[in-house]
Amino acid sequence: MENQSTIAIIVACDDHYLVLLGALLKSIEYHYKGTQLIEVFVVEDKISKKSKQMLSASLDASRIRLIWIPLDEAIPDHLHIPFDRSSYPKNIHTRIFIPYFIPEKYEKIIYLDVDMIVETDIAALWNLDLGNNLVAAVIDPRLLVFSNAWGGILNYKELGFPADTKYFNTGILVVNIKQWREENIPEKVVQCIKDNEKYANYPDQYGLNIVLANRWVELSPLWNAFASDEYPEPPLLIHFIGRKPIYESYDSLPKYKERFDFYLNQTAWKGFKPVGEAKRYFKKIMNIIEKIPDFLRKK
Repeated sequence: MENQSTIAIIVACDDHYLVLLGALLKSIEYHYKGTQLIEVFVVEDKISKKSKQMLSASLDASRIRLIWIPLDEAIPDHLHIPFDRSSYPKNIHTRIFIPYFIPEKYEKIIYLDVDMIVETDIAALWNLDLGNNLVAAVIDPRLLVFSNAWGGILNYKELGFPADTKYFNTGILVVNIKQWREENIPEKVVQCIKDNEKYANYPDQYGLNIVLANRWVELSPLWNAFASDEYPEPPLLIHFIGRKPIYESYDSLPKYKERFDFYLNQTAWKGFKPVGEAKRYFKKIMNIIEKIPDFLRKK
């Protein structure tokens, strides 16, 4: 795969979590030593004009260029975001549809969840050679506890996979977009989820792992270090999978929140007041309510 002259990153975010994205992008900018422009495609889910201005003001426009894509325009008309029962925002499923809204000039792109910070030069990840593999990712350590199943795929036997098939977390992906386009990966993932709905607790992660099984590059665990865990070496990327560092109830390791605050205080959100539990629960409830149309359409 040829190197692109521009580093391309994609994220999906709503107004509530844009403060997280501010810290993430500032951490990338802080460590980046290259001269290539970084283009960040933001799939926006009801982000206010004020919030967009705050994010833009937080970054060096000569190094990071923001490209805003409305959520409705990121999903092709003939496909739908799969219904799921979690309280995560539905916009996270847009990672399935990346080939549809990223210009065809790009053959590769980095997908990142917004609840992360990067602690090294993003070029190290960008310059990874995918070869003919469809994606690069990190094994999901939460699912190593399943001794009688392939990760979170409880029906793996029916699907014809051995129990030791590697299962990745979809929070960070280096995507071979060219190959995804050629093999119609989004359509295959959506169909896989539909065919195995009762087993797909995290639909996009379930579908991507089945369709891309054994065709992905395994990254070091340090590229997706959970903020709740200790690591023998300094993480390259920290993932706040539990209570986010913007909440009063943050419950992961304090040292990682200190790193988050270090980057956040270099943005327009400097001095950000942590969000209380009432507002956090309200956000979760709204995430669920927004999925009701998907549930009704499924019926």
